Amino acid sequence: MPIIRPLLATALVASAVAVPARSAAADSCPQVTVPGAEHQVIACLDDLTTAGTVASGHTVPADYAGLHPAGARNPSGVPGMQIDGYFPDDSTFNTHHGWNHDSQFVIRLPERWNGGLVVAGTPGNRRQYANDFTISDRALAKGYAYAAIDKGNSGLEFYKDGDRPGDAIAEWNFRLTQLTKAARQVVKARYGRTPSRTYAAGVSNGGYLVRWQLEKHPELYTGGIDWEGTLWSDRGPNLLKFLPTVLSGSPEKVYPAASSFLWPYHRQVYWDLTQRIYREEIDPAYDGDLQAGIPYCAPGTPSCDADYDYDSRPHEVRKAVRKISLTGEIGRPMITIHGTLDALLPIDADSDHYAAMIRRQGRSALHRYYRIEDGNHTDGLYDAFPDRLRPLLPCYHNAFDALEAWTTRGVRPPASATLPRPDGDVVTTCPLTGGR
Repeated sequence: MPIIRPLLATALVASAVAVPARSAAADSCPQVTVPGAEHQVIACLDDLTTAGTVASGHTVPADYAGLHPAGARNPSGVPGMQIDGYFPDDSTFNTHHGWNHDSQFVIRLPERWNGGLVVAGTPGNRRQYANDFTISDRALAKGYAYAAIDKGNSGLEFYKDGDRPGDAIAEWNFRLTQLTKAARQVVKARYGRTPSRTYAAGVSNGGYLVRWQLEKHPELYTGGIDWEGTLWSDRGPNLLKFLPTVLSGSPEKVYPAASSFLWPYHRQVYWDLTQRIYREEIDPAYDGDLQAGIPYCAPGTPSCDADYDYDSRPHEVRKAVRKISLTGEIGRPMITIHGTLDALLPIDADSDHYAAMIRRQGRSALHRYYRIEDGNHTDGLYDAFPDRLRPLLPCYHNAFDALEAWTTRGVRPPASATLPRPDGDVVTTCPLTGGR
């Protein structure tokens, strides 16, 4: 759930971006209607990748800032059609394009289509373009149609959406299902047939969405890539159980000692903010009339999130978490990747536990799990610690290729393993073999 405070001002500026423009040849674009959309704008573009859409105004770089290492290089030069728009919704957190309307989506349709579709759930509290560099560019270059949505609410006050605790997060799941169904119909209208394969992919909160979709709607997907998905479980573990321990001054009880060099940054940027806004969504009664508690409060301060005790809270709190909880009962092949030095979602209380949930459901044959040695939650921090961290982006690329081979040719990926740091260039290299 990447939220990087230094980028917040940039994200606010991005809300002033112009409405997506129709290209000079827009009238000659195939006229495709997105089922259920309240508004849409179509543009035919010379390049659907970020190399082209940054210049043409068809992406918002602030959405994906800090999510990839500076040295990463992506393919470009993919002509095709982009559809921007939104589904009916009554919340207005997303100010992109001056629309002031949530449930904004983007759908990209390359001229040279390979028969597939990639649907992405956005990380953190970011918006529909958050995966443009990490997921969309390469998917488009491989010939896939691509679709993403803002999850129905975004920003640091997302918890104000919905009528009951947990509703805002529950909407994320509904919106990705809605987008997937609509995008499959758009693909059929554009190319004359439904996609032969549909993959879900996402980072952090987006990875949570992949997990949930493959559990609840496997009929819509061929498989998915879960990139360090957030684990929600009403019994735990979940972030409301471990973050208060961190905020009370004991990060060593939650995160591996090897990640201690990351703790000062995460203490300043992630831990406090994440606990408060997600606790407000799940348990608003804890701090009464306060909105997301008291920033950086000391233990013992009334209503301080450092003292939050999930297990002692009323039954209604578990009920709110239960509506968004995962079970491990995936119905399609899924590959999980997670960094061993993740200093936000600790690997042992997240993906290790989720892999165990999948095993208990008897679904291990559908799952591969790669623990990435030296990987952190946010690839952007690699640039600050290149000798201590490694990006997960190349691991995602190889995992996606492995998922394709698994689901189209029956080539099973390498066994689940902890993947040691490779020699040489870690920005572009991440073999899935040689693990332990």
